[in-house]
Amino acid sequence: MNLKRLVSWRRSALALAAAALITLAAIKELSDEPEISLVIGERYEDMRQRSSASIAPAIPGRAWFSVPKSDARLRFNDNKYGFVTPLARFFTVMFEDERIDGVRMSPQIEPLLLDDTLKVVLDLQDQWRRAGWVPIRTKEFPSFADTPQWRDRLRETKNVEKAYWRAGDKYQLMLVVSRFRDSKRPTEERYLITLGLHKARGVQ
Repeated sequence: MNLKRLVSWRRSALALAAAALITLAAIKELSDEPEISLVIGERYEDMRQRSSASIAPAIPGRAWFSVPKSDARLRFNDNKYGFVTPLARFFTVMFEDERIDGVRMSPQIEPLLLDDTLKVVLDLQDQWRRAGWVPIRTKEFPSFADTPQWRDRLRETKNVEKAYWRAGDKYQLMLVVSRFRDSKRPTEERYLITLGLHKARGVQ
C-alpha cells in the first residue's frame, strides 16, 4: 500500500469513527432523557415501573390525573402503533380505577418559532404514518404540512388548527397548533402544540 492510499484509508477510518461517536452520543443523550412509557388501557403501576421519569402513584378508585415530576418525553409503547415525542413540560396522564385512559401534553418545553413547530409536528405525523396511524376527518381537519398556505393559516393571530389521527380500532389522537403570545418574547411569533391521546371512540 503506497503512502497516498494509506493516508486516504486513515482519513476514511477517522471519519467513520467520528461519525460513530456522534451517533452514540446522540443515542446516549436521547436515552438519558426522562420519559413516561405507557400504553392506553394498561395498569398505571406498570407505566410507573417502566418509566424513567418519576410520577406519583394513582389514587385507587378515582378518575384523576398525574403529572411527571420533571420534563419528560412520551414513549407510546404499543408494539405496532408506538411513537416518541420531544421533551414536554406540560404533561398529564389520566387514569380511572388505576388504569391509564388518556394523555394530554404539549411536546415542547417552551413556545416555539414556526419553523421549529412545523419540525415537531411533521416528525410526529411521519412517525404515525410509518406506524400505521391514519388521518381522519381530513375534509374538515387536514393534516399539517409545510406549505405557504399552512404557514399563513398558522400565523393568523386567533387561529387554532387541529388534525385527527386514528390507529385501527384501538387509539385516537388530536393534534393542535395555536399562536401564543410569549411575554418573554413579545415581538416574536411563538406557537404551542397540544397532543391528546385516548382510546378510539366510535367510527369516523
